[in-house]
Amino acid sequence: MTLLSIRDLTVHHGQLCAVDGLSLELEKGEVLAVIGANGAGKSTLLRALAGLNPPTSGSIRLGDRDITRLPAHKRVSAGVALVPEGRRLFRSLTVEENLLTGAYRQRPGPWTLARVYELFPWMAERRKQNASQLSGGEQQSVAIGRALLSNPDLLLIDELSLGLAPVIVRRIYEVLPGIVGSGTTALIVEQDVSQAMRVADRVHCLLEGRSVLEGRPQDLTPEQVEHAYFGIGQALPAGGAREGQH
Repeated sequence: MTLLSIRDLTVHHGQLCAVDGLSLELEKGEVLAVIGANGAGKSTLLRALAGLNPPTSGSIRLGDRDITRLPAHKRVSAGVALVPEGRRLFRSLTVEENLLTGAYRQRPGPWTLARVYELFPWMAERRKQNASQLSGGEQQSVAIGRALLSNPDLLLIDELSLGLAPVIVRRIYEVLPGIVGSGTTALIVEQDVSQAMRVADRVHCLLEGRSVLEGRPQDLTPEQVEHAYFGIGQALPAGGAREGQH
């Protein structure tokens, strides 16, 4: 079942075309990783899906609903939750207070405060601690827990590994199967290519706002990914992969 369908999506920052005629689909229960260098359009894509950057043209469908022009606050109720780049926690609030800000438009579903504490056991012990006292990895975990408390169908995670040590990144990614197993579909923007290839069911590589390579990680060679990532020549698809839309 297709959960997310993007057709010919174009998004501008002023005169800059940040996402250029992008089309992709995401199946329910899938993990899709969008990779690419700085400035490839990855974060703009997520912000457009979350309703923060209005598209210039194209369409976004969530299930059978067209959400292209739906305001950001209504997308949470529709089932879209964003874990923004840089975590964006309320530093003056406690861990638990930050988590509960994600429940203000809570939809029916499996995610409760108790369930988040099961996913991240350390949070229960430190729920009264101020968020400003947390490490980067702990803040990222709280940001994920906050998003889950809205019980999203689609979880968007922007630059999960940014500024974090590899061992911390691996630890956070280890909870992803539990999140997807609960019925939440994930779209991850990631600069760490090896990590993205390890956890994703499918990968899209963006270059200058366009999808230049798409496929299952096991069907893509390191050379293809490197060429697509850096825009070296033409990224030819391997078996099972195909070139993205231009």
